[in-house]
Amino acid sequence: MPMKRAQVVATQGSGFRTECTAGSHTVIVDQPVGGGGTDAGPSPLDLQLVALGGCITAIGRIIANQRRLDIRGITANVEGDLNLDGLLGKESTDRVGFSAIRAEVTIDADLSPDEKAALIEEIDHRCPISDNLTNGTSVEIALAG
Repeated sequence: MPMKRAQVVATQGSGFRTECTAGSHTVIVDQPVGGGGTDAGPSPLDLQLVALGGCITAIGRIIANQRRLDIRGITANVEGDLNLDGLLGKESTDRVGFSAIRAEVTIDADLSPDEKAALIEEIDHRCPISDNLTNGTSVEIALAG
């Protein structure tokens, strides 16, 4: 099975602002001013939701192109529920990550509601970000060197 390795490099200075490079692209990640950052970019938690929304719309477009479906547009409204206590170091029995993530997808196309529902089901099945979130991909964090 052919594998593709994706890689980003995240570099942070003395504040929360972090420059992340992915290929030829740079994304600024930061915290809101109220959280000690400068609000120069979305938070890592926001970016996780961005990644899911972007994957949903991209996979939807891939399927539309493969099937020659006339899809005028796809919108994914993604939200997550989070208890901040754990990540702030406070005592909590909740998990540190999102306890739930929801994506509401609107498809602008001349398809029946059943066809749209089937398309959303296939998008979810083929979306790697949804798969990673649903199936708990192994993560290893280690000191370099």
